[in-house]
Amino acid sequence: MPMETIKSKQDFEKVFQSGKRLNHRLVRLTVSPVEEGGRSRVAFVAAKRLGNAVCRNRCKRVLRAAARQAGFPLSGYEVILFSTPATRNASSTEVAEALAKLVKRIQ
Repeated sequence: MPMETIKSKQDFEKVFQSGKRLNHRLVRLTVSPVEEGGRSRVAFVAAKRLGNAVCRNRCKRVLRAAARQAGFPLSGYEVILFSTPATRNASSTEVAEALAKLVKRIQ
């Protein structure tokens, strides 16, 4: 089953405004509870300052694989995952472990 992603700018802003931010060396995330009847969604972000397109796409691939391993999407939440400079050299398993730690802090 494919993960449903957050695409519109308004949805991103809504998560940013009402969301809680959690940080780890390998990944940062912003999480916001969904409204009643809403669907759980995920977004993957790699900023331009991380490097060229190849580097950013690799970071997003690692985040997507780690999110699958960590059991995303989280039911009842919209989550935006941000790659960090450390994400560039990390494996998806390492990032999945970091996500699992952050998820424990949410719930």
